Amino acid sequence: MTEHALPPLSLLETRVLGVLVEKQLTTPDYYPLTLNALVAGCNQKTSRYPILNAGDDEVQMALDSLKHHTLVIETFGASGRVMRYAHNIGKVLNLSPPVIALLASLMLRGPQTSGELRVSCDRLYRFPDISSLEAYLDEMAGRAAGALLVKLPKQAGSREHRFAHLLAGPIEVEAEAAITLAADGGVSTGEIAALKSNIAQLRDEVGVLRQMVERLYAELGVSR
Repeated sequence: MTEHALPPLSLLETRVLGVLVEKQLTTPDYYPLTLNALVAGCNQKTSRYPILNAGDDEVQMALDSLKHHTLVIETFGASGRVMRYAHNIGKVLNLSPPVIALLASLMLRGPQTSGELRVSCDRLYRFPDISSLEAYLDEMAGRAAGALLVKLPKQAGSREHRFAHLLAGPIEVEAEAAITLAADGGVSTGEIAALKSNIAQLRDEVGVLRQMVERLYAELGVSR
């Protein structure tokens, strides 16, 4: 299957995709998900970074955008009464189950080391050892159709690199380095978390503006 390139997704769009993958693998009896279930999954307080407080309308807008790229599919499920949503990321990007699990974990929990990823992916995909997981990370970073993740600078006091997904566009390595320096300089954990949240929000806003510009170009029939 041909691999497709995607425009950068917003923070909420990546969160929606991550939740759909997670629930498909951990609670298959309740998958595909209703809008209410998706909102609850996006705003979950555990195993999420950053913490969001998205409303129904915001999640629906994210779903509509993801449907445009065929990353999400609508279905009425077995009941035939309530609209439900399923992800299609594997087919659109031609990804294997291990890669989908790694992407989902990164979309849900933010940048992580390979060791942290092995733990966080345990319910999504069981990697036999750290070497096999790292082989998939290398595959994702060197993907011919475009890298899916990037290795970040080491944090202060850490011996391991963290990895971040690239579905929301390039990572501002300088900003990540500033966060690392802040941690090294004794800035509180709360302040670092706030800084990371602000960066994530800015990325989301830039993504929304980019989508608005693309739609405007399309409506005017102007090629870029």
